[in-house]
Amino acid sequence: MVGPVRPQFVLFGSSIVQLSFSNGGWGAILADVYARKADVLLRGYFGWNSRRAIQVLDHVFPKDASTQPELIITYFGGNDSMGAHPSGLGPHVPLPEYIENMKQIVNYLKGLSDSTRLIFLTSPPVNEERVNKYASEHFSHLVRTNELCQTYADACVKLCQELDVKVVNLFTAFQQRENWMTDCFTDGVHLSAEGSKIVVAEILKVLKEAEWKPSLHWKSMPTEFSEDSPYDIVGADGKTTLNASEWTFHREIQWD
Repeated sequence: MVGPVRPQFVLFGSSIVQLSFSNGGWGAILADVYARKADVLLRGYFGWNSRRAIQVLDHVFPKDASTQPELIITYFGGNDSMGAHPSGLGPHVPLPEYIENMKQIVNYLKGLSDSTRLIFLTSPPVNEERVNKYASEHFSHLVRTNELCQTYADACVKLCQELDVKVVNLFTAFQQRENWMTDCFTDGVHLSAEGSKIVVAEILKVLKEAEWKPSLHWKSMPTEFSEDSPYDIVGADGKTTLNASEWTFHREIQWD
């Protein structure tokens, strides 16, 4: 444990979460945007589906913890939506069970505290041609289609609307970008830096527009140790110092 204690933002989900600190990922971008404002914690599990998620909810988010997260961003559905394997093995989860699992996740997370806020992410689309062309010889045939992705994404959106939970429809957001199939993925499924920028923009839009009190938008949150100091960099006048605590010039994108 280190101090001072900051708000906790937890990213919970499958590989798109686990890899979100790689390749200019969206988790790393959020950690930068919220530097000195909140701690972005990663709870991502490569290959997981909603079945496995509900099995560990009380381990990842114990209800008797002394503090609870201020924000949980959850993503499951990409693996659930894969086609069923004839053996019965694999990550596929039938749509009705997926909806019930996600409902259980929402209700559990809602029960952590009155101040814990939730954002859910839907499955993004995939580059079907690339998935099929570059499939690993170590895998049996993988069935990933945009028809399946959209079905599960639509179900996630509908459920979140019914349960009054914020949701980002990545399936539609990605397709608003020109050349999304070639620019947004590293392998047809997992996100490139360009794909991650879309995720960040959509999350920050939700956070800015949400009428939560207190606001969790980065511009509304206090910056740790932001007071002026004689030890700051001396300005051009040679008499005053420049407080660098809010500087963002290093960012490729000046996020709103």
